[in-house]
Amino acid sequence: MSIQIGKTIRIERIINRDTGRTIIAPLDHGVTVGPIEGIVDMRDTVTRIVEGGANAVLMHKGVVPAGHRARGRDIGLIVHLSASTNLSPYPGAKTLVCDVEEAIQLGADAVSLHVNLGDEAERHMLADLGHTTREASRWGIPVLAMVYGRGPKIKDEFDPDVVAHCARVGMELGADVVKVPYTGSPETFARVVAGARVPVVIAGGPKTATTRDFLRMVSDSVQAGGSGLSVGRNIFQHKDPTRLLQALGKIVHNGRSVDEAMEGLGE
Repeated sequence: MSIQIGKTIRIERIINRDTGRTIIAPLDHGVTVGPIEGIVDMRDTVTRIVEGGANAVLMHKGVVPAGHRARGRDIGLIVHLSASTNLSPYPGAKTLVCDVEEAIQLGADAVSLHVNLGDEAERHMLADLGHTTREASRWGIPVLAMVYGRGPKIKDEFDPDVVAHCARVGMELGADVVKVPYTGSPETFARVVAGARVPVVIAGGPKTATTRDFLRMVSDSVQAGGSGLSVGRNIFQHKDPTRLLQALGKIVHNGRSVDEAMEGLGE
C-alpha cells in the first residue's frame, strides 16, 4: 500500500495532477553527442526550463548535482539509466549505466531508459527494461520508457504501426509512461495512444524548421489523446526556452490553440 502511495506522489511530481499531462525537458544528450549548444551550462539551462514552467527535467546521474537545483521553484527530476554514444559502431545499443537505487539516492522522482526495437541488441535492452520496471515497482518509482523502432528491418521509425508497437512494448513490460515519436497526424497517433493504456508523450526528434511547426505537432498529439511531450533540442536550443515553455504550457495544460500560444513568443 505504501509503495503505491509513494509511486502516486512521485508521478504527480512529473505529471500535472489536474491535467494528467506533462512537459518534460530531457537533457541527456551530452553522453550521446557531447556538450552541444544549449546544454553546456546545465545550471543556466535548468533555470530557464524551471522559469518556463516545465514539469520535469531528465538527465544522467553525473550532472544532477550541477544541474538539477535552480533558482526559483523546484522541478521534477527523472534520472536516465541507459546510454550509448554516436562514436560507437553500435550507437543504437543502449547500456545500463545507473540503477533505480542509485537514482533514488540522487533524489529522483522517476527513472527512464531507452529501448531501440529492431536493433541487434534489442534482447538486452528489453531485458534491462524488464529488470528496471521490476526494481522500480519494489521502490515505488515511476518508469518512463523511451521506445523507438530503429534497426535493419525498420524502414520508417515514424510508421504508425511501428510506433504503436513501440508504445505497446513499453506498457506491457511495466513502464508507467511511454515516449515515442509522433506519427504525423492526430488520426494515426490516436491509435498509438489507444493501444498503450498508459500516458504517452511524444519525442521531439531533430530540431523543427519553425516554432509554429513544433507547437502544431504538440497540439495535434494532445488532441489525439497524448499526455504531452518529452522534448530536448527543440526546447533547449530555442532562442528563448523560457517563453517557448510558457507557450507549450498554454497548449498542454490550458487547452489553448497554436495561434494563442504563439502570441506570447513575438515570432
